[in-house]
Amino acid sequence: MRYETVFILTPVLSDVQAKEAVEKFSKVITDNGGSIVNVEEWGLRKLAYPIQKKNTGFYNLIEFEAPAESVKKLETAYRRDERVVRFLTFRLDKYAAEYAEKRRSLKKNAAKEEVKVEVEVKEN
Repeated sequence: MRYETVFILTPVLSDVQAKEAVEKFSKVITDNGGSIVNVEEWGLRKLAYPIQKKNTGFYNLIEFEAPAESVKKLETAYRRDERVVRFLTFRLDKYAAEYAEKRRSLKKNAAKEEVKVEVEVKEN
């Protein structure tokens, strides 16, 4: 089964600590028979409403394939980690999986175009 999980880390973390947390949760997935499809760090964003007296948080997304039992273990790891403010994990149906792949390919193409523009600007 393919899943997507989005979690918000507390804003008091450094970049290194935030990346360490993402690696920890990725390792929980792979240790329980899953494989990581995509990881996105959305960065520090404003929350819609204050959570634990905080107005911002580090947003992260992990797309992965894993058996259902590993999702329970991942969510247990979220609950035990005090750095996690909120999390949401959901199973992707075939349409959501297709959309996620399109979104990734568009993002890659946009990054390639950005690099081309930078190279052209430097050449001129």
